[in-house]
Amino acid sequence: MLKILTAEQTLAVEKSADQQGHPLNELMTRAGRAVADRAKHLIYDLADPKITLLIGTGNNGGDGMVAGLFLAQDLPSANIRFYQLKPRQDQFSQIARQAELMVVNAEDDHDKRLLRNMVASADLLIDALFGIGVRLPLREEAARVLRAVNQAIHERRSETQTLSIVSVDPLLHPPRPRLQVLAVDCPSGVDVDSGALDKNTVYADETVTFIGAKVGLLTFPAAQAVGHLSVAPLNIPPTLPELEAVPDILMTAEVVRDDLPLRGSNSHKGTFGHVLIIGGSRSYRGAPILSGRAAYRVGAGLVELALPEPLIAPSAHFLEAIWLPLGDDQGAFAAHAWQNCAASLARANCLLVGPGMGQSESAGHFLFSLLQHICTSDWNHPLILDADALNLLAARDSWWTLLPSSTILTPHPGEMARLCRLTVTEVQADRWNIARQKASDWGVTLILKGAHTIIADASGKLAVLPFKTDALAKAGSGDVLAGIIAGLLAQGLDPVRAARSGAYLHGLAAQSASVSTGDSASVVASDLIEALGRALARLR
Repeated sequence: MLKILTAEQTLAVEKSADQQGHPLNELMTRAGRAVADRAKHLIYDLADPKITLLIGTGNNGGDGMVAGLFLAQDLPSANIRFYQLKPRQDQFSQIARQAELMVVNAEDDHDKRLLRNMVASADLLIDALFGIGVRLPLREEAARVLRAVNQAIHERRSETQTLSIVSVDPLLHPPRPRLQVLAVDCPSGVDVDSGALDKNTVYADETVTFIGAKVGLLTFPAAQAVGHLSVAPLNIPPTLPELEAVPDILMTAEVVRDDLPLRGSNSHKGTFGHVLIIGGSRSYRGAPILSGRAAYRVGAGLVELALPEPLIAPSAHFLEAIWLPLGDDQGAFAAHAWQNCAASLARANCLLVGPGMGQSESAGHFLFSLLQHICTSDWNHPLILDADALNLLAARDSWWTLLPSSTILTPHPGEMARLCRLTVTEVQADRWNIARQKASDWGVTLILKGAHTIIADASGKLAVLPFKTDALAKAGSGDVLAGIIAGLLAQGLDPVRAARSGAYLHGLAAQSASVSTGDSASVVASDLIEALGRALARLR
């Protein structure tokens, strides 16, 4: 299980590891090996690659030196060049000079012309200048170095390319950047605690970070500079007290795989649960259908949709659904219609309320009457409140006192702002702390959607997703997420595991759909549903 660490926590783990028989040089060697392996992956098809390594003065620079030495050993035909911010006197620099590898010191390159040439001529740039200890803003000399690096990267990537008049399928032949950037632990210019960026930050195509993920690498704006994030645990025992004490985790495929419901061959639809979805209105009749289809796709045995009666006939193309017609008020929920749900509610294993239900006055009366019924009855299954149900809640004072136990809330930043009585800007500026505090205050499992979605439980622990993709920036994607979670709840997962695993599946499906449609901009919500089977297969 990958933990999410601050810089201080990382240093504490390293110190404890040193005391437990994992000395710093050994960790540095493991880190360098991890970087070298990722570097080889990025340039695997280049016969004589040119690799420039930018080396800082601290441990980050030592990791870079080790990586360069491993690359020189593994790739005899590669041209390995080191550019040191200041001369290093450690054993790794001595080995590099003894091997007659090119080592340049910044103090001998006053106009930074050599630095620009070393970067602009490279196929791969390994950035090991400034690690987790950096403080912003950068000092002028450091900023000057990064400006020269960025200028050279721009020059290299702007070189005139030969244009082909033959159409090439980018899925079969993906374009390779003329120069790829691999960051060591973090891109230079990133504050790994706050997620702040120096204006001269070197943006990476990939970042290899060590021991655990860092808070700032999963926080914007810094997350934009990270590229693809890889984590190298460095074989540090997860039972190390300083590591075990860290509460927050980065969700991984392994965690989700362990949490997925078991499916025996000797089973029937009742084995996998009954989902009841209440939603829909004249303007948003598709939302509950998206949720219902997603619940089926992740394995729910039976999905029942409760909609205002006039919406059911136009929705009949959803052949697998069971329909529960409810009284309506001009295409919206009638205030008294919740009474028609009582029998279905008694049979259901979980309840999802909100997709497309609208924010009419009668819909609000319906929702609060339903919540009162649930809280005063013996129904004790999980409840998901999504979309318009959240907006209707936000209009009430002390709305969280109306919720039963085992409630999951799924707000996007706008909905979260309304629930918290904050602005969207305030929510986005402090997503982690707000999610942690509000989940605890409200006694719920909270999914704060967005790039690197956050799942907070009532104890204040966070799980963060590795995904950041515009494929999910489409109407209906939240309805799909709510349906996925409902389907997992129906199969017996508890709210926290269902929220974490469901959100991860949602992100994985978005990745798969981006590939199958050809571009993330082309993904629509129904593509996510079609991709869920592939996502589950990858996990299992």
